[in-house]
Amino acid sequence: MHPSRLLVRSGLFLAAAAALPTALAWPSAAVSGISVSTTGSVVSVVTSACTQINGSWGTAALLGSKQANFAQGRQVALSGTTISQSAAWSGVSPGTYTVVVVCSSGSTAGTQSVIVSAPSAPTISSTAKEAPSRGVMGGAGGATRDYGPLTLGVGAALVGSGAIAAGWYLRRRSRPYRL
Repeated sequence: MHPSRLLVRSGLFLAAAAALPTALAWPSAAVSGISVSTTGSVVSVVTSACTQINGSWGTAALLGSKQANFAQGRQVALSGTTISQSAAWSGVSPGTYTVVVVCSSGSTAGTQSVIVSAPSAPTISSTAKEAPSRGVMGGAGGATRDYGPLTLGVGAALVGSGAIAAGWYLRRRSRPYRL
């Protein structure tokens, strides 16, 4: 086999190997266009997927575990700007809920489950002792930040291509007459 063909084949192989981790890191399902959060008994949802039609952004619904469709849930109109729209429900009892956002165009911006936990009783400490200084604490570090799939895919591609390049180099070094 000619060296030029071998270079082309190995280049295609390296490109495919570099693209594989990126393809595996990319989410297979569509990413939800909403962000749901809870604070005590308040559930709130934020989206930027809706556009205003006839003065309305759309509607958000909070569905309990026994509610099957959008019409049965606690509905709230979205409010906001072209950048961000939001809705909130207060006095939500503990349990598992599904938040559904439907834009005024009729399209669903997203669906997400949320768990509302029971409020915890305040703890009362009988000692007023100051905590000791512990200096710099190791631990989670950068793992506490949620990186997106693109960043993870690029990182996986770099690690994969580095491993392939190292293997290729070591193989080539052991047999100097071969590519």
